[in-house]
Amino acid sequence: MEPTGLTAAVLASLVKNGDLGAREIAGAFLRAIREKNKMFNGYITVCEKEALAEAENLDRKRAAGEPLGPLAGVPVAVKDNICTKGVLTTCGSKMLHNHVPLFDATVVERLRRAGAVILGKTNMDEFAMGSTTETSFIGPAKNPLDPARIPGGSSGGSAAAVAAGMACCALGSDTGGSIRMPAACCGVTGIKPTYGRVSRYGLVAFASSLDQIGPITRDVRDAALLLSVICGFDSMDSTSSEKAVPDFTAGLEQGVKGLRVGLPREYLAEGLDPDIRRAVLTAARKLSEQGAPTVEVSLPGVEYAVAAYYIIATAEASSNLARYDGVKYGFRKTPSPTLKEMYETTRSEGFGNEVKRRIMLGTYVLSAGYYDAYYRKAQQARSLISRDFDRAFESCDVILSPTMPTPPYRLGEKSSDPLAMYLGDIYTTSVNLAGLPGLTLPFGKAGGFPAGMQLIGRAYDEAVVLRVAKTLEDLNSPS
Repeated sequence: MEPTGLTAAVLASLVKNGDLGAREIAGAFLRAIREKNKMFNGYITVCEKEALAEAENLDRKRAAGEPLGPLAGVPVAVKDNICTKGVLTTCGSKMLHNHVPLFDATVVERLRRAGAVILGKTNMDEFAMGSTTETSFIGPAKNPLDPARIPGGSSGGSAAAVAAGMACCALGSDTGGSIRMPAACCGVTGIKPTYGRVSRYGLVAFASSLDQIGPITRDVRDAALLLSVICGFDSMDSTSSEKAVPDFTAGLEQGVKGLRVGLPREYLAEGLDPDIRRAVLTAARKLSEQGAPTVEVSLPGVEYAVAAYYIIATAEASSNLARYDGVKYGFRKTPSPTLKEMYETTRSEGFGNEVKRRIMLGTYVLSAGYYDAYYRKAQQARSLISRDFDRAFESCDVILSPTMPTPPYRLGEKSSDPLAMYLGDIYTTSVNLAGLPGLTLPFGKAGGFPAGMQLIGRAYDEAVVLRVAKTLEDLNSPS
């Protein structure tokens, strides 16, 4: 079988055993990128020379009998808002079109230490602001299941690369669903870990209290494998957790007997595609048949989730993006007669419409006279949502829900209606607001596309989420 059709776990095993060379694997994926990237626009930058050099070095190590890491020879793509030393990191924006970091993000360092081969940087919504990858400065990524459809966002390039066989695995970032939604659209697996599980050092900030890095993979085992590599405390990130990181692959085959699955009534209400509803109920029934009974839970605060998210996230974005002024790095509009005009024209031309919309909204909700009316109330709603999850987890071990309310829609279909796009985040934003782990995997069909099932766990309980996901994956019918 072609290397591009194999999982990370299998590829790493083949490399360690000497059955397949890391260079051969990297070459196969680079050929796939050359053949397919024009169609799907998944990559912004391809690191062909660097990837081949890394792979050759791994082959030399293996030949010399040196120990290899758990991701030996596995080709990984990295979202373009995660810093890579000496490689463009643009955030899909004109503002950073020429930005080359001087350091690797902590997650990239950990991937390299584990033996992964970095293939390149993937397309994304500008500064991670979007759910379709249509706001990217280089144009939209496209869904490998149907190039006329969105791949989801903001990590759409990462999901498209994995789904199209242009990467074995990828890293994305998730602020309100930006790993889970593209994974659901493209029929692959994605997990947003608990806030603090993974270092954010080297992740270009969008909304610092919500952002989290996580893997997008072909299956649950690969998600567990990558998560085990990238998790853990980092002294460079004061919000990273010192909790011990288990081997997430160890308990995948334990099954679900004795666990309780919560089904939130609010997540199955009006506005959900009937096929996705059926898929969720079928998944719940099959888990129950495996010994994990379903219990109804309530998350009443979910009605405030989208509004609270778009106030908190834009407020933090307004603050974080103030640094892009044309002075220190990135795009600068010249000539400009005065510093003020340079600042204004740089930001006006350097940012796209969606980013400017969110900066203005965030500045507004933080302004005098509106802070209490909007930002403070959004933070109160965030507390209510967290308490809702705490109460729900008193009666269940994991929550099952849809990832998205509809199958992936057509490119351009909602571009002129930002509010309609924002409402598509209804099932994912609450997980970020509460800082919980959330995973999506394909299960069943909706409108001819894989239906994304979301599993939500208690804080730092990724192991249980992955265990339930593996059972669902095994139960998933190929039809």
